[in-house]
Amino acid sequence: MRQGKYPFIFGFLAAPVTLYVVFVIWPYIQAFQISLTNWNGFSAPKYIGLDNFKNLFSDDNFVAAVEHHVVMLIALPLVTVMIALFFSFLLNLGGKLQGGQLRGVRGANLYKVIFFLPQVLAVAIVGVLFQTIYQKGDGTNVPDGVINGLLHAVHLPTIGFITNPAVALWSMIGVMVWQAVGFYVVLFSAGMASIPKDLFEAAALDGAGRFTLFFKVTLPLLWDTLQVGWIYLGVAAFDGFAIVQVLSIDNGGPNHSTTVLPLEIYRNAFTYSKFGYASAMGVVLFFMTLTFAALTMRVTRRDSIEF
Repeated sequence: MRQGKYPFIFGFLAAPVTLYVVFVIWPYIQAFQISLTNWNGFSAPKYIGLDNFKNLFSDDNFVAAVEHHVVMLIALPLVTVMIALFFSFLLNLGGKLQGGQLRGVRGANLYKVIFFLPQVLAVAIVGVLFQTIYQKGDGTNVPDGVINGLLHAVHLPTIGFITNPAVALWSMIGVMVWQAVGFYVVLFSAGMASIPKDLFEAAALDGAGRFTLFFKVTLPLLWDTLQVGWIYLGVAAFDGFAIVQVLSIDNGGPNHSTTVLPLEIYRNAFTYSKFGYASAMGVVLFFMTLTFAALTMRVTRRDSIEF
């Protein structure tokens, strides 16, 4: 058995590794090569060195997209994790102490299903849905959306959620948070369910309140799951293409106030036929995402707590 171990392993891994190299690694290598050319998608590419990368920093749209990603990188993980942790704690440990056992709220499993529903909706459907919710009427043919209709009913000024440059990006982030929260409620709930209930019950019997249970018991034991969730959300903050494409005005408007790098890559490649320039943006986005993931894992690394 030992003599045939390595041939078996190599034979088992040959197909998936080959597929990964062909469909993941090789496209990355091609993107790096194309980023050093002025290829327009039709004629033969011409090598121009690092000119595409130099031009990026004088491109106002690229700079604006990077700034938007920075905002999303702070807001999206922070808000989503806070909301998801709050609901997860309520669902799993928010009930009363009965018979010496700490219980969640009644109907917790049903609530988890309801929270998770936005995650299974297609992004295009979510975008169209929030167009209706965010819509600002013009007083004639276009009616107010759900939120502005409520504001109008109580005689408050309506808000241009997707037409006001100062508000549009935050409206996009709000949609991303709404769609993501359900997944992380389920993820954190699974993490909390794996923690022995004896720890919570012992702390509760010793007089620990909900605040102490959450910050002194739950968070330390849930740290690895939080780290994974934060990285996932950070990677999602470097995307946002589908929501912005469907929901925003003029694909990243108004006045590029909601544009993101994937959208700029798409626009430069398939609208302006600047495949070399778009590939340079893609390379920058790749290293930004990789750097974020590596730094997050490094900064949040800590000794595992065994229980």
